[in-house]
Amino acid sequence: MSVQMNIHEILETLPHRYPFLLVDRVLSMDPGKEIVALKNVTINEPFFPGHYPHHPVMPGVLIIEAMAQVAALLSFKSMVTDTEKKSVYYFAGIDGARFKRPVTAGDQIIFKVTLLRSMRGLFKFKAIAEVDGQLVAEAELMCTSKTVE
Repeated sequence: MSVQMNIHEILETLPHRYPFLLVDRVLSMDPGKEIVALKNVTINEPFFPGHYPHHPVMPGVLIIEAMAQVAALLSFKSMVTDTEKKSVYYFAGIDGARFKRPVTAGDQIIFKVTLLRSMRGLFKFKAIAEVDGQLVAEAELMCTSKTVE
C-alpha cells in the first residue's frame, strides 16, 4: 500500500512547526517498511544567513533532523499510534552518519528511510538523502517513542 501525505497531513502527525519542520511532502510510504519524502530548500530558510553567508549550505545536523522527522512519520503511520496522545519521537542514537556533498538553496532533497527493526519501543532506520539522484547524506538512526502530557 502506497500512502502519500501533503503538508497539512504532516502537520497533523508531527509536533514540529516552523522553523523546525523539515519535511514538505511524503511521496510514498509502505507502513512498517519504508517511506520517501521531500524537502524543498529555499534561500528563505532561517539558517542560511548565519551558515556560511557567502556560500550558504544547509547544516548537516538539520539534514539528519529531517531524516529523523521522516522516520517519525513512518513510525507514526506504522504503529497506528493515536497522535492525540501527543507521542514524541526522540533520538536514541545515530550511527554511520556521512555527508557526501553540500545542500544549497534551490535543491530538493529526497529522503528514503527504511525501517530495519522495531523492538520494545525502539526503532532502527536506514536513511539516505539525495539531491538530483546524488547521495547527499546517509545514516542509521535509532529513535524511541514517548507520550508527553
